[in-house]
Formats: sequence, C-alpha cells, structure tokens
Amino acid sequence: MSPIWLVATDEWRFWLRSHIAIGGMAVFLVLIITTSLLAALRIEAETYARINQQDEAEKTFLTQPDRHPHRMVHYGHYLFRTPAPLAQFDPGLDLITGQAIFLEGHRQNTAMFAESTASADFGGLSWLSPALVYQLFAPLLIILFGHGSIARERETAVLSSLLAMGITGRKVIAGKTLALLSMAFLLLLPLIGSGALALSASEPVSSVFLLFGLYFAYLATWVVLTLMASVVLKERSAVLGVMAGLWLALALVLPSVAVNVASNTVSAAGKIASDLVMLADLQELGDGHNAKDPAFKRLRADLLQEYGVEGVEDLPMNFRGVVAMESEKKLTDVLNEYADARMHAEIAQEKVVAKFGWLSPVLAVARASRAIAGTDLANYHHFQRMAEAVRFDFVQGLNHAHVHQLSYRDDINRNRDEDARLRARVDASNWRVLDAFRFQAVSVSERFGNASSAVYMLMAWLVIMLAILFWRGDKLTP
Repeated sequence: MSPIWLVATDEWRFWLRSHIAIGGMAVFLVLIITTSLLAALRIEAETYARINQQDEAEKTFLTQPDRHPHRMVHYGHYLFRTPAPLAQFDPGLDLITGQAIFLEGHRQNTAMFAESTASADFGGLSWLSPALVYQLFAPLLIILFGHGSIARERETAVLSSLLAMGITGRKVIAGKTLALLSMAFLLLLPLIGSGALALSASEPVSSVFLLFGLYFAYLATWVVLTLMASVVLKERSAVLGVMAGLWLALALVLPSVAVNVASNTVSAAGKIASDLVMLADLQELGDGHNAKDPAFKRLRADLLQEYGVEGVEDLPMNFRGVVAMESEKKLTDVLNEYADARMHAEIAQEKVVAKFGWLSPVLAVARASRAIAGTDLANYHHFQRMAEAVRFDFVQGLNHAHVHQLSYRDDINRNRDEDARLRARVDASNWRVLDAFRFQAVSVSERFGNASSAVYMLMAWLVIMLAILFWRGDKLTP
C-alpha cells in the first residue's frame, strides 16, 4: 500500500476516534443542512410571491378602463425581480438590494424591498445562507481537523518513526493533504442538494459544477494553510492559535477594511444631492405637461412648417402628445446619464473591494460565488436596466396613443364638462403596450466572465500556498 494512502487512512482513523472532531462535523452538518432547507423554502416562497405580484400588477394595469393616456403614464406599473435559482445557495446582494420597482413617466424610481414576511417567518437564521456557512464556518472545521496533522505526529514522536522508515516529508504532507481534501469534499456534499434544486429550476449544469469546484478550491486553500502552520509550528496549541487569528483576519477584519477603503477612495454622491443636481438639469429641458413651454418653441415651428399649417390645432396629430413624447425622450437621456454615473461609481467601489481578494481568499470566493449564482452587482444593474427599458417603452407607447388617437381640441377642452372628459379618453386596448415581464439573470457566459478575476485570485492563493507547502516538505524535521 502506498505510504501516502497509509498516512491518509491513519489520519481518518484518528478523526473517527476523536469526540471533538466528530462533534464538530455533526454541528457543521446540522448547520449547513438547516440553512440549506431554510434558504430553499425562503427562495421558493419569495419566487412564488413575486411571480404572483407581477401577474397581479400586469392584470391591474391591463384591466384599467378607458382613460386619458397621460393618466396611465402616471398610473404606472410595478416590476418584481424573481430570485435566481442559485440564490437559495448564495443570495448575495439580493438581501440588501431592492426587488421591486415602480415605473412611471418622467422619473426613474429606485428599487424597493418587496414584501419580507417570507424571510421573517424563518426567524434569526434567515440571514444565514449556505454560501456564508461554507465561507466562514467550513474553514473553522478544517482548522479543527487539520491543526494537529503534523504537530501531533511531532509531539508523539510518530513523525520521527515515519521519517526513519524512509517516508519522505513530502509523502507525509501528501497523505495529510489527501485526508483533509477528502474531508473537505464530504463537507461539500450538501451543496449537491442545493445544486439539484437549482437544476430543477432550469439553472445550467455548468453553473452548478463551477460553483462546486469553486468551493472545493476554497476549502483546499484552507487545507493547505492549516497544514503549512502545522508544519512550521512545533505545538498544536500554537497552530490552533495562529490559524484562529488568521481566520479572524481573513474572514472578518479584511472584508471590513476593504469596504471602508472602497467607500473612502471612491466617492459616490448621495441620492438627495444627486437628485437636486439632476432636477436642475431636467428643468432646463422644459415642462412636458405644458405645450406652450418655450423649450418646445423650435419643435412647434418645425412641425408647422413641415405640414404647412398656421396653428397646432391644424396639425394631423395631437401636438400635446408630441411634446410629451419628445420631452420623455430628452428627459430619459438625462436620467440615464445619472443612472450610469451611479452604476459606474458602484462598480468602481466593487473593484476596490475585489482587489482585496489577493489578500483574502474569503473575499475572492464570495465575489466569485455571487457572480456564478447571479446575485451580484452586475445582476442588480441588469434588473435596473431592464426596468428602465420597460418603463420607457410603455410610457412612449402611451404617448404614441396620445399623439394619434386623441385630437388636440378634445385634449385641451377635456375639463370643460363631463362629455368633454369622456371624449378625451382613449380605448383601453392601448394599455397593451405593456409586455409581460419576467426577470432573467445575465447569461451563464457573462456570469462566468464576471467571476473569472476572483477565480484567478483564489487559484493563485491555492497554487502558491501548495507550492510553498511541498517545498517546505523537503525540510520537514521531527
């Protein structure tokens, strides 16, 4: 039998005899299984609720009676962001970003939080996801299992015997590594359950496999770090103390530092300040509700010349609707400029945090995990852009009805009496400019691209630490 295999099996026998190791594994399994079940139930409940809310919002809009088209522009519509299938494993930014947005003319509203009773029903564990359990607590279990791998053999003089038998230090380390990697693989088995549920919700197989491989590489990094400490330090207590401190620094301290550095180095205007500046720019565009606003003087003159008439009441279309359509187009261009500036600032801050992945594998795996699961910043921005496209299309569709299906005279006289108000309405069939909406995360290839830099960081951690570990194996002494 291979010496590497003998060392690995002997390590497993020691773990199976250790009440601490068995107890730690049992606690972890209970935690990961519980969080996986709760997360799956929460995501299923939220998906069902948001789909029903979306259907109800569309039904409510489409069943409105005959009205003035501009009333429907302000009546508005809601869009809901359904969770990605892998959000049950890693909800990512979905927990802190809005899932519903109200669409209306002349403005871009921010995303709001949808009804949260589904999360509240699961109590205090609703914030804890399977991804977070693997990112924070699985390394602690690896430290518990592996901190004495070499130090214990050194303390009990077994290492001297192994080296005297001709088993090289590299083979001893390889056996210990094999044992810990096999344990890490077992820790990831519950992830298969989350992956199976995601597959049943039409998640591509490649995403699930990549996510499994990502977390295996992450746990392997902690395996190597723990073994390196066990090789260098002489006593198990010293190894345990050093690795606990390293976990504290990499998992808790550095992520907080990264967020603070990002917020201090990349300035992002607050919403109130940004809205005030934007409002000043919008006022220069003119009031789309007032066809006599000087801002539309040129538009009026061009139309009168084009159709060879003297007054807007003689145009073959409703000039008020033309003004509304032109105003919405210019206004949307300005709104999109400010929205893009805000998104670029958020992306810049995220990039600053991402660079800390070279210093912490926890940050690297978290960013890659969110990207693969479709719950990262890119997907949130994708939802905002989808929502704006829907908003602009349905508002301009209603403005088109305003231009071509309502006469100028009926429009300006709509408040004269009841009959005039009725004549200033268009048929409810025009509300069908609103298309059915279902949020879809960005494509798998784009998700993989978003995760690539973080994956490279994690692999660099693993390869460099592994190379140092086996280089150090040549110098392993009792």
